Amino acid sequence: MTTAALRRPHLDTLAVTLLVLCCAFWGFQQSLIKIAAVEMPPLWQATVRFWCATALLWAWCHWRGIALWEKDGSLWPGLLAGGLFAAEFTCIYLGLQLTSASRLTVFLYCSPFVVAVLLPRVVPGETLRRVQWMGLLIAFGAMALAFSEGFLHGSPVAGQWRGDLLGLCAAVLWGLTTLTLRATVLSKLSAEKTLFYQIAVTAAVAPLVSLALGEAWGWAYSLTTWTSVALQTVVGAFASYLAWMWMLRHYPATQMSTFTFLTPVFALLFGMALLGEPFTWRLGLALVGVAAGIVLVSRR
Repeated sequence: MTTAALRRPHLDTLAVTLLVLCCAFWGFQQSLIKIAAVEMPPLWQATVRFWCATALLWAWCHWRGIALWEKDGSLWPGLLAGGLFAAEFTCIYLGLQLTSASRLTVFLYCSPFVVAVLLPRVVPGETLRRVQWMGLLIAFGAMALAFSEGFLHGSPVAGQWRGDLLGLCAAVLWGLTTLTLRATVLSKLSAEKTLFYQIAVTAAVAPLVSLALGEAWGWAYSLTTWTSVALQTVVGAFASYLAWMWMLRHYPATQMSTFTFLTPVFALLFGMALLGEPFTWRLGLALVGVAAGIVLVSRR
């Protein structure tokens, strides 16, 4: 059966459930990264994470008998997707050193607009209707409202505009990665092989960036730090990304992208629960607005 025959025109209950779970963990993951960053430099943290995730995915494919090395014309598109994925993470980590997390988050989550504008040009079935565009705008506006205080009134940071630009670049790179996955031969591959290209290339790039930044490498970290990295690796870089790749093969990417607005909102909720950050009226409105936007985008 072909990929086209397997593709659903709308998000069903399974897709919505998986998307919410993925976004919830990705929001939780931001707290995990902050916790581990107390001891472990961020790019070295990413290096260990993607080294281990690549090994774990290879072992999974070996156990399941999933081919990773057969000639199927996917090498160059796969390397392109991997390069875009690695560049996105590099922009995020570098941007966080130049601007506030709130500002970078707002720019990063412009990505669904990149997908909504570009993807229909190569995959006509991904075109959004007017009401879905309205839902996309509502979800983005609600997410931006949640971060508006930190965005507008954060303490000045030297070179902040460069960090903002890196956040916007990361958004474009994220959107281009989705475009590459949907508009090339990668859309016909297994989710495992598609993910392998991305995390393997990132595993090769992350240590180079870490060395260039002069980060100190080491292994003598606390149990809390290693638990954080293990969760980021097994649940984040392996299980959740694999689920996302599978869904990209079977559901509309433009509708899926809208759900990513849940991730920063979940990050605020987990920050409140784990790091003692306060609940604000902006967060309450953001929850309602993002949910309303998702309903409009996902409705048949």
